[in-house]
Amino acid sequence: MFTDNSHREELDALLEDWTESDAKTKAAFESYKDLLLSFDGLSLSFKGRPGVSFSLRAKHNKQTERDLFVLVDVVDDDPADRWLSVCFYADMINDAEELGDWVPGGLMGEDACCFNLDEDDAEMRAYIKDRITDAYNSAQK
Repeated sequence: MFTDNSHREELDALLEDWTESDAKTKAAFESYKDLLLSFDGLSLSFKGRPGVSFSLRAKHNKQTERDLFVLVDVVDDDPADRWLSVCFYADMINDAEELGDWVPGGLMGEDACCFNLDEDDAEMRAYIKDRITDAYNSAQK
């Protein structure tokens, strides 16, 4: 599942050291990670840049032109109050409620739709989870 065993170790270290905040972003991140781990046919990579971000990237094995279908960033500008930025290629999801931010050229040079989660918002957590499933379904076509 992970492209490199050290990626899993680095992710595990982040989760072990991460103290949950009132925003419950750690719980949201773990639920997104668990959802991705439940999908078939994908690989995950993880890159940590302490003080900047920690990035979990998922790619479906059928994808040949793109390196990922979702980028889940833990923004680490304040380790006591981390927040999430979850980005997708804009053409891989349906943001029917227009809750995401349109970012021209924002994901590897292509248009993106990004969702920020910086507060305890169960509806937004669920909406993002549904977008991850959208992107996964798009990636396997």
